[in-house]
Amino acid sequence: MSMSEQPREPGRGGEPQHDSAAGPKSAPPSVTADAPPLSAEGEPKTTDEDGPASEEPSESGDAPPADLEKLSTASPVGRLAATVERLSREVRAAQAEAEGRALIELAKGVLVERLKCGPAQAARQLAQLAEQAQVTPLEFAVDVINQAARDRMSEVTEAFLAATRAADEAETESAAVRLRAAESGVLAADDAQAVADALLEQALRPLGAVAVAIWAAGADGSLTLAGSAGFSPAEAARWRYVPPDVVTVARRGLIEREGQWISTLGATGLPTIGLHHHPDGGRAALPAGTGGRIHGVLEIAWPEPLAPQPPQIVRQVEALAELCAHTLEMHTPLQGAAQEPRVLPDAAELMDLADGLHDPALVLVPHLDGDGQLVDFRIQHVNSRFLDPAGRPRAVVNGALLLEAYPMAAGDSELFQRVERVYATGEPFRARRMNLTALVDQVPLSAIADISISRHGMSVLLIWRIEDETARLASLLQHAQRLGRIGGFEENVLTGEITWNGQLFDLYGRPQTSTPVSLEELPAHAHPDDGVSIRRFLRTLLHHQRPAAAAFRLQRPDGVTRHIRIVAEPVLDTDDRLLLVRGACQDISAQHWTEVALAATRDQLAHTEQQATERNRLTLQLQHAIMPPTQAPLQVSGLQVAVRYRPAETEQLVGGDWYDAVVLPSRKVLLCVGDVAGHGIEAATSMVVLRNALRGLAVTGAGPGQLLSWLNIVAHHLTGAVTATAVCGLYDPTTRTLRWARAGHLPPVLVRDTEADPLPLVKGLLLGAVPEVVYEETELQLAAGDTLLMYTDGLVERRDRPVEESLTHLLTTARTAPSTLDQQLDRLLTYSKSDTDDDTCIVGIRVG
Repeated sequence: MSMSEQPREPGRGGEPQHDSAAGPKSAPPSVTADAPPLSAEGEPKTTDEDGPASEEPSESGDAPPADLEKLSTASPVGRLAATVERLSREVRAAQAEAEGRALIELAKGVLVERLKCGPAQAARQLAQLAEQAQVTPLEFAVDVINQAARDRMSEVTEAFLAATRAADEAETESAAVRLRAAESGVLAADDAQAVADALLEQALRPLGAVAVAIWAAGADGSLTLAGSAGFSPAEAARWRYVPPDVVTVARRGLIEREGQWISTLGATGLPTIGLHHHPDGGRAALPAGTGGRIHGVLEIAWPEPLAPQPPQIVRQVEALAELCAHTLEMHTPLQGAAQEPRVLPDAAELMDLADGLHDPALVLVPHLDGDGQLVDFRIQHVNSRFLDPAGRPRAVVNGALLLEAYPMAAGDSELFQRVERVYATGEPFRARRMNLTALVDQVPLSAIADISISRHGMSVLLIWRIEDETARLASLLQHAQRLGRIGGFEENVLTGEITWNGQLFDLYGRPQTSTPVSLEELPAHAHPDDGVSIRRFLRTLLHHQRPAAAAFRLQRPDGVTRHIRIVAEPVLDTDDRLLLVRGACQDISAQHWTEVALAATRDQLAHTEQQATERNRLTLQLQHAIMPPTQAPLQVSGLQVAVRYRPAETEQLVGGDWYDAVVLPSRKVLLCVGDVAGHGIEAATSMVVLRNALRGLAVTGAGPGQLLSWLNIVAHHLTGAVTATAVCGLYDPTTRTLRWARAGHLPPVLVRDTEADPLPLVKGLLLGAVPEVVYEETELQLAAGDTLLMYTDGLVERRDRPVEESLTHLLTTARTAPSTLDQQLDRLLTYSKSDTDDDTCIVGIRVG
């Protein structure tokens, strides 16, 4: 093996040094030809023109210890220390060379088998291929081993190389060497301590770790420190044994299948080995298992907080934990003074233990497939107390696989998963009232049982206690009586013996050591006003010998009165003579007071409903008195006037829509419609104020714009700040002109010949919004036969349609003009598609 094949030892800074493909950077001084000359004591020295020999840094990258730097090489102690340091480097280099040579020899064996050649030809082939690939023979040997093995270690190596090759080629190739070197060291190790040393030096220290601990899991849930590296001997001695149920970092790693990755140890508060040396460092604890069984835990310590690791590093560490499992599988815990010996019984001893139990028990042993993976458990033994949930005999179940005998164990009950977990971790499992289901002729039969699962050596003991149906029903009845506040009794009329259950004593407020109350004494414990009903109950039950029931008020000794309902039936002998009476008492106090509260609520609701009905009736009468559905015709020459008012369909929605049509002293006709926001008595009252105010203001002779300005002041200041919309018009019969203005209202519709169109909009804010508003007005010249319609939004408004679509429907209906104006207004109301249940006003004029 040439020197380019030697793996480099990590430096003191924790960063590994790697060989390049072209050859070594330097060779160890013990074998290289051009090493610096040695002094008489063996220390390296160099000479120059100006002075004596001076120290050179270590060629392997190891800086001399600080203590050595303080010592002069001229002193005997300094020379001795330098010699020891040099010899230590040579030993480490020789160890690395031996480990590398083992990997190369393994790769040669792979080539011998595949190429069918001799060892010498395989060595030459390995050297040639490495030179062609421009890598060292050691790195190429590891690549050959990975391709041939195709095991978990090779999968982890390939994933790590694929994820990091682009970043650092040299680093990724050394990762493969580290993993295979660690595997070689583990397989060659004699015990767990040697495994820990190999893992730390070959694989974990390059990842920044400073210590490692390998824990062996005991059958009782304890942990034993099988090996450690990086921790002081005193610390390892303190942590050589962890009793069961003590929560540590390692135990968390044993319980969690994915292991524990802790960023900073101080944040968890968990005790563990080396806590005082690295209190804020990171930790990783991963279960070490193989063949479906967890044999222990691999715990790794970092000096600084641990950042989240990439998946490649996680898989690399998991592969190292699997390597530990092979060593722990053969590990035998040492017994000392502080640790009592723990006997691990084999299957035969466990079968004897199961036969001594009074509950059904099964002894299970693991059943592995050809690859050594756990697939099932074989029922090695069933004890004499065995009771199958499906009623099958012992011989049918004994010797079968667990999933064959109980395939439903892998279902919702998760029984198989529980057994598998106990076998893997050694943690016992207990559960009450677990559902056991067995398939008999494809028919599921279920039973309720208490379960106990525990591991003993390589076997698992499964115990179940099927719940007795009679006891279960008795417990169910007891809970039902407690929840329903029901107490039972039985009274023998011949002997006078009375039996009460505990719930009845509680209902009566009496201690269970007191004498039960007989039926004859019942009136003395009831309210005097209930004596008649109790005597009628007793007469029906005892004299007529028929079932009876009664309700009464029980007066308890503690002064509390409870409402009780008693139900009883007579039990007759063969000669139809009364033998005994049995029955039950139920506390119906809560039901009684609920009924009283409901009756009071019903009375209050009826009173409120009556008040609301009367209020709505008065409001509707007021509205009809002011706004009758129709109005007497106005006597105006050359003009027909008609009005319609349709109240809301729901009485509670009494609205504020209003209209007015009146001949003023100037012989002009005032036409207006309006709508006050809201419903109810307040809206109706505001409507009356605005309608009367507008009629009074109109006698001043002002135009419609000025009238709406004044009406806005009334709405804002004199009606409690209500808002409303309105359209106001003044018609002059002599000139057939209409001057009109609007306050946020829909414009009137003009029907001329066969056309119907809304009037052009004029500006106008709704009433009551601001204190002072100027309203724009316009003038319209009407002709003979023209019809003008003013209306409120109750005629066209819909919840699911825009107002423009509703207006289009209104115009279509208005174009079909009947012979009279009244018929036309009725037609508009009939074919209206409004769905808001709002009240509606229409004022129509037709020029004659």
